[in-house]
Amino acid sequence: MPDFFDTSDPAFIADPYPTLNALRESGPIHRDTDWNLWLITRHEDVRAVQLDRRMGRVRQGSALPSDFRPIRELGLEGWEPYYEVERHSLLHLEPPEHTRLRSLVNRAFTPKRVREMRAPVVSIADDLLDGLRGRTTFDLLADYAQPYSVRVIAALLGAPAEDADLLLDWSHAIVKMYELHTTRRQARDAIEAAREFAGWTEGLISARRTDPQDDLITALCLAETGEGRLSVPEIVSTVILLLNAGHEATVNTMGNGITAAMKDGEAWRRLAAGEAQSAAAVEEMMRFDPPLQLFERYALGEGVEIAGTPIPPGDKVAMLFGSANRDPRRFDAPDEFRIDRGEQDHVTLGAGLHFCLGAALARLELEIAVDRLAATFPGASLASEPQREEGFVIRGYEKVDLAIPA
Repeated sequence: MPDFFDTSDPAFIADPYPTLNALRESGPIHRDTDWNLWLITRHEDVRAVQLDRRMGRVRQGSALPSDFRPIRELGLEGWEPYYEVERHSLLHLEPPEHTRLRSLVNRAFTPKRVREMRAPVVSIADDLLDGLRGRTTFDLLADYAQPYSVRVIAALLGAPAEDADLLLDWSHAIVKMYELHTTRRQARDAIEAAREFAGWTEGLISARRTDPQDDLITALCLAETGEGRLSVPEIVSTVILLLNAGHEATVNTMGNGITAAMKDGEAWRRLAAGEAQSAAAVEEMMRFDPPLQLFERYALGEGVEIAGTPIPPGDKVAMLFGSANRDPRRFDAPDEFRIDRGEQDHVTLGAGLHFCLGAALARLELEIAVDRLAATFPGASLASEPQREEGFVIRGYEKVDLAIPA
């Protein structure tokens, strides 16, 4: 069992914040011997780690198989398909490779492209909500958030709409590898999902190279700097990262955030009445109950200190996002859900070199999704107490049933 909290404890998973708050107030940094890492609890220190170029996602320029916990701890065989899609991911690269790859991706994934997504995203949201009219209950996640998010990503990429369910299944399987504890069955499913997802993406790349379209896949194929273009494995990894990180975070932010707003009661009423803006509400949803609770970095060299504690080279630190986002040193009454707080200085989207690639799209998606839901079903309420997913790192609900008044 870890030294400070037990991620297998259902009570902790249901509400980790009392434990995280107590841990934060007992000190800014703690050494967990079970996980062999340092836990960083406070906003100031988490932000400093995010910005510190001496802290890297991997100990060398790119990831080795041993850098991935499930491969290392489970002694997996046949792990190559999973490793191949992760090794070129921006999440697991450091300069100079990270600089080269991000520069190329930025040439394709432009602010203009995100802005142009607004009308299609509104259309996707309204189409899904129109299909729910007349019902007395529906699952916010399965009936709205999940199909909405994956359709948005598919539209951005230029992927066939009929493949949305495949993308959803592959994403769910692969992100299980990011947990602190992954079962052998989950690892096998993730490896197979990576194999299938890579093959699907390679087919789409091939099609776009012979028949270019106005979509992100084509833009990634054509992006070029003085150092050349993206390779096929790099495009595959970027596409998978955009779907997995974007989809899972968007869905879980919606589930966590809408649940918090409805439990507050007044927050949801104000949002539905137009007294609070959806853009501000989204920032509070990301702060109050973030979809990613833990993010790891390595100390890459000598002289690294966090909260006055020397971190030996090669040691790993874990930034506790949920703890940092409720730090009273940064946020007033942080355990209160304030629908109009609108603070963007939460740590949920990262900062520095590894600032979330899709942050602008995520904010756009969430703003529209929340706005259209509140406008369409202003009288919606929780039909029952939502049940949490088992994991800690990726925080979300299994389902969130909403009741709609007749």
